[in-house]
Amino acid sequence: MDRFGQAISQARPRVVAALAGRLRDLDQAEDAFADAAAAALVAWPNLAPRDPAAWLWRAALRKAIDARRRAAVRDRAVLDEPEPQPTPEDALMAADEPIPDERLKLIFVCCHPALAPDSRAALTLKVVCGLSTERLARAFFSGEPAMLQRITRAKKKIAGAGVPFEVPGRAAWPERLEAVLTTLEIAYAQAYEDAALAGETAGFAAEVLRLSGLLTELMPDEPEVLGLAALVRFAEARRPARLDDVGAMVPPEQQDVALWRRELIAEGARLLDRAAGFARSGPRQILATIHATHCGRAETGRTDWATIAALYDVLAQLRPHAATAVNRAVAVGEAQGAEAGLAELAKITGVEGWLPYQAALAALSAKAGRPGDAATAYAAALALGPAPAERLYLEARRSSLRADA
Repeated sequence: MDRFGQAISQARPRVVAALAGRLRDLDQAEDAFADAAAAALVAWPNLAPRDPAAWLWRAALRKAIDARRRAAVRDRAVLDEPEPQPTPEDALMAADEPIPDERLKLIFVCCHPALAPDSRAALTLKVVCGLSTERLARAFFSGEPAMLQRITRAKKKIAGAGVPFEVPGRAAWPERLEAVLTTLEIAYAQAYEDAALAGETAGFAAEVLRLSGLLTELMPDEPEVLGLAALVRFAEARRPARLDDVGAMVPPEQQDVALWRRELIAEGARLLDRAAGFARSGPRQILATIHATHCGRAETGRTDWATIAALYDVLAQLRPHAATAVNRAVAVGEAQGAEAGLAELAKITGVEGWLPYQAALAALSAKAGRPGDAATAYAAALALGPAPAERLYLEARRSSLRADA
């Protein structure tokens, strides 16, 4: 992605949030931004703007107003004159609003309780983060047509229900919190899958790190908010050690702990301790504890896989999910032996098209002395389009099978 593409990507959440608030229409906001982005790619190489977000805001708003005028003419209607155009700062920030961040504001809007729970996070990831339908389908273990239908229905529901495009009062935050946390968790998971941060979700890691910290300030008494923030910090602490010298992914147990960011680990530990004080455990706190246990290798020199497997047992009770089951099988394979891990993987259905499942199957098969099964699973994983660092790792592991043969 070139620097102009990066500037457009970084500006997207602020501008789409402002457009949605002004136009009261998610589709129009996305379409107007897309038109402005296309115009930017033509105009900017000749004269780059000082403030890309401001340029995109003005261009998108003009295109949206023009589109509405054309529609009004077609419908033989008279379109009201637009309100005076605010500056980007006026549109995007107001000191008296309770949520001081544009992206987080729109996340709260998209997580309105009028929408079905399974649609809120998907809509938010599509509108706010710009995640492709294909990536969304993968994240939600769904087909693309079904995911597209879900997004379309959610947008129509927002329009039909007259959902206000404004920051909800604090009293409305708890009913939206689970969807907000789910959105941030899935967004971060998409970035975590890409060790080199080389793909379309590259910006999600730093953004969720920041937004999760902001949420802890807005909602300091919500243990799951603290748990998510801790989880992201433990995971991001290990980011500097996730690539080897040739750019291949390094799995957690092989990472150089000297490269881990100790200040993020300490911050995560403080947040997790605060969450524990409320005595209301939840899935994000369990996930954070799993990551904290991985980080414990920096002190003990070993990964406590038995504890990690036990924590996944708890997580499976709190939030049954195929991804949890796969990760649990990996932990069981490390704690009790590869055959035990493979036995747990064999119990999971419907995940054959999920890359982490095939990667886990390949690794456990190789460890169990089944090179043929391992090679088949590595081939299946590589066919699922891994990110560059993960591809290099999987190719190296598959090559090692041939070398050992």
